[in-house]
Amino acid sequence: MTERIIQVDALARVEGEGALYVRMKGDTVEKVEFRIFEPPRFFEAFLEGRDALETPDITSRICGICPIAYIMGACQAIEMAWGLEVTPEIAALRRLIYCGEWIQSHTLHAVMLHAPDFLGLHDAIQIAQAQPDLVRQALRLKKLGNTIMEVVGGRAVHPVNTRIGGFYKAPDPEAIRAMIPELDWGAEAARALVLAFAKFDFPQDGTDYTFVSLVDRDRYPILQGRIGSNRGLDIDVTRFNDHFAETHVSHSNALQGRMRDGSAYLVGPLARYANNYDTLGPTVQATAREAGLGRVVTNPFQSILVRLIEVQYACEEAARLARAYVPPVPGHIDTPPRAGVGHGITEAPRGICYHRYETDADGRIMAAQIVPPTSQNQPQIEEDLTRVVTANRHLSDADLKCRCEQTIRNYDPCISCATHFLKLRVDRD
Repeated sequence: MTERIIQVDALARVEGEGALYVRMKGDTVEKVEFRIFEPPRFFEAFLEGRDALETPDITSRICGICPIAYIMGACQAIEMAWGLEVTPEIAALRRLIYCGEWIQSHTLHAVMLHAPDFLGLHDAIQIAQAQPDLVRQALRLKKLGNTIMEVVGGRAVHPVNTRIGGFYKAPDPEAIRAMIPELDWGAEAARALVLAFAKFDFPQDGTDYTFVSLVDRDRYPILQGRIGSNRGLDIDVTRFNDHFAETHVSHSNALQGRMRDGSAYLVGPLARYANNYDTLGPTVQATAREAGLGRVVTNPFQSILVRLIEVQYACEEAARLARAYVPPVPGHIDTPPRAGVGHGITEAPRGICYHRYETDADGRIMAAQIVPPTSQNQPQIEEDLTRVVTANRHLSDADLKCRCEQTIRNYDPCISCATHFLKLRVDRD
């Protein structure tokens, strides 16, 4: 039998450093490995012994693209451990800054990193040469997301105004209101991008995914909700470890997340969309219908459309929150530290990001657990690759390699986020 090996030593247009290895014999796919070789970063280990008040600022350094996901997950977990509840005004302001993160992250990936796959171009530089107006529009959208994070959080990367219990300082109402016209433009711009990208020639693919996300009957989930799935799962965030587990595999420096029964599952835009379609709102649902999407999208190559649909939603939601903004007084809620266990889970752009912390009576971190979305998606990425390679084995090695890279980019993997932990066992005689 003829043996074919498809190998990508360094994936392009993804956040972080990873690789791909595929081996086939004849028509049989023998091995598929999405290799995360970026070094482990040991965030959980060096959180131990630190003051819990430092946790949001430390964990935000896990990712420069989605720091809010880590800040808010850490805040929620510590607040649960200490019995602290924030005011509705603080909760609304947190949702607003999270909308900014969704806007900038989704736009960056969809237009700059993912769209070249569908346009037959090498990178965003070539898009700028061929379609400069598209890139200008995307950069303006991304800047809008950054502006929200700057106005609310103090700066766009690793915001400095966020803290346990709320914010150091409530943003100026005039600065919040000044963003409204641009947010209204952003919603229309995102809609236009969805409809334009809906004309792409999407590869035929799809499977019966297990979609896992936060679920909320009242609004599209970003910061709050229960953990749900399309298989009937409906649990409180405190029960995450009862249903999900991480394991170490030899070809990856990142732990892989699976259901307790060993099956893969999918987190991220497709899961949020499928589990919460009814809360997207009429204008966003209309965009989805006009783009040819149903209530559930099972073709992972169309995830680029769902990401941009979420950009439209985030712009509309941010505009709503800006119009209703009432400065929180006080800007944060203080509470004495205490011994406890807390859980936090929010919807990062790439999917659910789970935090669990144990603190002692002095407010020191005794144990930390962080489960980022890319770690959870890694087994499903490998299953997608196996399916795609099998269906496209007739392609040349060069074309099959490109299709495999495109398959991985469907997930917008944040490899740097995934390499936060590695279990080490040393046996000595």
